[in-house]
Amino acid sequence: MRRLKTAIGLVLTAVMLFPVYWMINVSFTRDQDMRKSPPNWFPVDGTLDGYRTVLDQQLPYLGVSLVVGLGTVALTLLLAAPAAYSLAKLRPRGGGALSFVLLIAQMIPGIIMAMGFYAIFLSTGVLNTVPGVIVADSTLAVPFAVLILTTFMSGIPEELLQAARTDGAGVVRTFVSIVLPVSRNSIITVSLFAFLWAWSDFVFASTLDQGGDHQPITLGIYHYIGNNNQEWNAIMATAVIASIPATILLVVAQRYVAAGVTAGAVKD
Repeated sequence: MRRLKTAIGLVLTAVMLFPVYWMINVSFTRDQDMRKSPPNWFPVDGTLDGYRTVLDQQLPYLGVSLVVGLGTVALTLLLAAPAAYSLAKLRPRGGGALSFVLLIAQMIPGIIMAMGFYAIFLSTGVLNTVPGVIVADSTLAVPFAVLILTTFMSGIPEELLQAARTDGAGVVRTFVSIVLPVSRNSIITVSLFAFLWAWSDFVFASTLDQGGDHQPITLGIYHYIGNNNQEWNAIMATAVIASIPATILLVVAQRYVAAGVTAGAVKD
């Protein structure tokens, strides 16, 4: 029975990872072999032209995506961490209603938000700018971050905070010196998700930064697709390179994410 379950697990894993394998395979395939029937299951007569194109043309887009991702993480934590601490420990009036609003906010389709941001950014002069995309991407991450951080911070023992107050620490000092270090796992979790959302965003980027001088990698890939030209090996090579930072982050932060997502789910 155990061998059967293992075999089923391997088959399902192979099915889920097949698109990744095919992306890598196509990234090494020559243009003249793209429409070959049957297709090559391995990169026979492979080429590195797609990766040369990435190094020649896509590095600026990757740099912009990195800036947008890190900026989104910074803005998300700057807004979400104090808000979560307030909801979890200071318990302001209307905190329950605010938590409900944050939950509802995650149900709003991204394209609807993009249209609203377009009108606001056009009138304020931040359309087609990197800061504008960072602000827009943060609106997706902040509600999620507040809910995750609130759940974790609610489980911080009151005795720990009371001891800090007894030693003369105020609200801000307690938050910075006690709450933030204790909340490391949940902070890493929300930081990872915020970065990944910003890194893979296309809706906000294509709506709010399509005419800008600094565009993220999602738009860089899109430039290879036209009515009469599809550079598939360059597209897939760019996708492979763009997947590397996200893969590294997921592997490195895996144990922190598991602890951060489940934190506060069970009371001691």
